[in-house]
Amino acid sequence: MSTSTEPLPASGPAATTLLRFATAGSVDDGKSTLVGRLLHDSKSVLADQLEAVEHASRSRGQEAPDLALLTDGLRAEREQGITIDVAYRYFATPRRRFILADTPGHVQYTRNMVTGASTAELAVVLVDARNGVVEQTRRHAAVAALLRVPHVVLAVNKMDLVEYRESVFAAIAEEFTTYASELGVPEITAIPISALAGDNVVEPSANMDWYGGPTVLEHLETVPVSHDLTACHARFPVQYVIRPQTAEHPDYRGYAGQIAAGAFRVGEEVTVLPSGKTSTITAIDALGEAVDIAWAPQSVTIRLADDIDISRGDLLAPSADAPATSQDVEATVCHVADQPLTVGQRVLLKHTTRTVKAIVKEIPSRLTLDDLSQHPEPGRLVANDIGRVKVRTAEPLALDAYADSRRTGSFLLIDPADGTTLAAGMAGESFATAKAVAAVDDEEGWDF
Repeated sequence: MSTSTEPLPASGPAATTLLRFATAGSVDDGKSTLVGRLLHDSKSVLADQLEAVEHASRSRGQEAPDLALLTDGLRAEREQGITIDVAYRYFATPRRRFILADTPGHVQYTRNMVTGASTAELAVVLVDARNGVVEQTRRHAAVAALLRVPHVVLAVNKMDLVEYRESVFAAIAEEFTTYASELGVPEITAIPISALAGDNVVEPSANMDWYGGPTVLEHLETVPVSHDLTACHARFPVQYVIRPQTAEHPDYRGYAGQIAAGAFRVGEEVTVLPSGKTSTITAIDALGEAVDIAWAPQSVTIRLADDIDISRGDLLAPSADAPATSQDVEATVCHVADQPLTVGQRVLLKHTTRTVKAIVKEIPSRLTLDDLSQHPEPGRLVANDIGRVKVRTAEPLALDAYADSRRTGSFLLIDPADGTTLAAGMAGESFATAKAVAAVDDEEGWDF
């Protein structure tokens, strides 16, 4: 991190007023209906949108508007009554702004859930009160834990179909909380709801007077969001080298990209990775203006004192806090392709703006979701498997541990033949240990 004690400019009241969250759960647990209810009851739906949903519902023979249609926009989704792709929705209340990712529940589309939850600060995992915790619920809890989502809400839905019984809710909440805690999820909040009837979604339920906790919206509005990228290890992946070579700028050489984490200051010594060469920042250009400091996630151009061979894929980091480089990557991956990942397979590894050739040297284990045990040496991973891999790259990479930085601790494995994404990887340890979770400061949460 930067060694200066000078306070950073406020990077983000946005960090306290904007919440990114994702919904997950098994098929027919009511995710899209919950999202539709949130949008409808929080007055975040335009009149013409609601009218279109009412018309579509009537054409399908439904008397009441099907609020799931507010998010299920694909024809195949509406025909089958399931979510297939990630649907992003933006809405706001007087207390907070939200970016919501409604992710699919079917096991076939677990890869989409990985996409939706990868940037989320909170995950809402739905469970059908009639069915309780099922395999897909455990899979989504595991994905949320792997992706280091700091807050998880268990929404026990369809309570109206179990006569709003407290005992049903309590049993499901206890089972899920025990499972998720073993995975290392630091905070779990259980809420009994009926998305269809609106119980405990935006307004408190009159049918569950035994529950005294927050509604879903109230929790979303008040959950602490304090993960500040400026507090992380400073990292700047170079995306493009700017050399105009014009009469006005004959000697201009700038390195453009988006700051992945942390902050950079003029006068700071930085190391270029993987070469290891060092220089000093002489200028930072942001939106056409020279600035003294820039922080994540700003897009800037950085100029250095020395002419160094730097190109797309190189990484700038403060010399006092530069990550180690290595050609051996050990990580947990979520396999997302239909074709399996096998030992000895040649792949491309994409890390930030850098893509290198690699080979899968070993697959030490595959996670068994039922009891969280590790199945040793499976030899391959198939679609939706979660497992450990060891990869050897052709060139050194500067990866952080995913627990330290989501941006620079993650990578993709890609099929070099057709560009298909094979797996999403998270470097370092897989799940947070109980000891590590206990050490997390409640005020700060996990350091992203």
